[in-house]
Amino acid sequence: MTNILNPIEGVVYQTDEKAQAYLRSGSWVNDTVGGALRKSALRHPDRPAYITDEATLTYRQLDERTDMLAAALLDLGLAPGDRAMFQLGTTLETALAVLACYKAGVIPVCSVPQYREMEIGQLIERSQAKAHFVQADFSSFDLVDFAGKMMARHASVQHLIVTRGKAGMAGHALDDLLAQHTVDSARARLKDLPIGPRDVLSFQLSGGSTGLPKIIPRFHGEYLGHSAGWARQYAIDESSRVIWSLPLMHNAGQLYAMMPMLLLGVTTVLMPRVDIRRMLELIQTHRVTHGLSIGPIAPHLIAFQEIGQYDLSSLKLFATMSRADTLEQHMGVPCSNLYGITEGLLLGAKASDPIFVRHHTQGGSGCADDEITIREPGTDRILPPGSTGEMCFRGPSSLLAYYADPVATREALTDDGFVRSGDMVTEHCIDGRSWYAFEGRLRDNINRGGEKIGCEEVEGCISHHPAIADTKLVAMPDPIYGERACAYIIVRPGFAAPTIPEMVQFLSSMGLAKFKCPERIEVVEEFPTTRVGKVDKVALRKLIAERLAEESAQADARGVEP
Repeated sequence: MTNILNPIEGVVYQTDEKAQAYLRSGSWVNDTVGGALRKSALRHPDRPAYITDEATLTYRQLDERTDMLAAALLDLGLAPGDRAMFQLGTTLETALAVLACYKAGVIPVCSVPQYREMEIGQLIERSQAKAHFVQADFSSFDLVDFAGKMMARHASVQHLIVTRGKAGMAGHALDDLLAQHTVDSARARLKDLPIGPRDVLSFQLSGGSTGLPKIIPRFHGEYLGHSAGWARQYAIDESSRVIWSLPLMHNAGQLYAMMPMLLLGVTTVLMPRVDIRRMLELIQTHRVTHGLSIGPIAPHLIAFQEIGQYDLSSLKLFATMSRADTLEQHMGVPCSNLYGITEGLLLGAKASDPIFVRHHTQGGSGCADDEITIREPGTDRILPPGSTGEMCFRGPSSLLAYYADPVATREALTDDGFVRSGDMVTEHCIDGRSWYAFEGRLRDNINRGGEKIGCEEVEGCISHHPAIADTKLVAMPDPIYGERACAYIIVRPGFAAPTIPEMVQFLSSMGLAKFKCPERIEVVEEFPTTRVGKVDKVALRKLIAERLAEESAQADARGVEP
């Protein structure tokens, strides 16, 4: 029996019976993330694990340096089961920091650098984080100073760790921590550390419609198995090379850019930000085999007119959230759509799958133990094969419970333990297998290039503006990000409607992350309502979509950019 070695109060664990079944079937991997890295380093010591424009780390180097850093974290007083906030970009230092935490049993709270007081403060309180990792050179915003202020406000945070810059009096520079151990002394420090496949690996965050992200525990053996499943689905093996330019701490970044590298020996090319020209150069130079996009990469690629100048013949597949047919025609390589949700389901299709599957669905699951049902929205009633409805799922990696949040858990699960995705899909049965096409969302949120914005959270902040009597936030279509936020507002008598810069400044002063702020404001006298008297957000979304289309047509007629 594989035991839970570091149980955490507030985390719901899989039953022993199910855990053993998943280990036997291969849906879980009987190892830890640190153990998987050590095995890959023994098999491929001199193979590049990560390649960036700044440096390349081989598997041996990555394994040794993460051992040294993990030992230093333990020396600070951190221990298995402790939590650490993460606000880091896509760099080698981020890979070192998160992998060192995994080896030390420290649980990253996988936040983003764009979060501010509102999000970080509540996440620290909910997770009781003991450390805070920040990147000094991420942007013009001073994350080091910000983290110092958060540490002063929250008693649980005892350690500030800074990458790519000076830590100041209150913190520790990552480079200094790396220098505290030799490889031998580090491995002696880590030798008897109790961490197992069923222990919590990370706290991932789920976007939602009603407030701050909910915390989703993910587990060592489960997460490795989840990644192995999608790698099979895309025909990725140890000879593959993946390119990644989006956040590394996201669930997608971890599953697509980190776990296959650890488990299979895949080489990952990391980019700190989206740069289409540089991405194409790196694909050509490093003979990348697989590209992945959950945000605005595909639209930028489609708009890039010089793509024919680059040798993309090494690419076996480029996967994106949508528009795979247009992207394939433009790039001249096989492309497929994908789907992912942090609550534990990944869908995709490989290059050899039928064109209809790759271009007109988001694919299928690569895990035989996943169960997917299509249900009538708002009910538990299962619809017949081939139906359109809410996709619900249950399996080896699916959510059992949000961390210490029974109310949100009850809302997220059906009576028989399936996760409600909140997404409408159509099931297509082809050659005896089910594939799922995304049709839209049921939940009140906005997906801005992969970042989820909860409408009710932002509406609550906007409503504090002295000029605004009421507000509703809706998604408006965008060719690059898929969706952006539009705020419909009712202005109080005697006040002027705020401009976008004024609104962003107001919301930022409240501690709201900038990417959540509305990017358009529409003033109305009243909101449309449904027949039962509720605000009709469907009508508001349709209205702004029609207005944008009209503005675009007028701009085209004038020969200018909309």
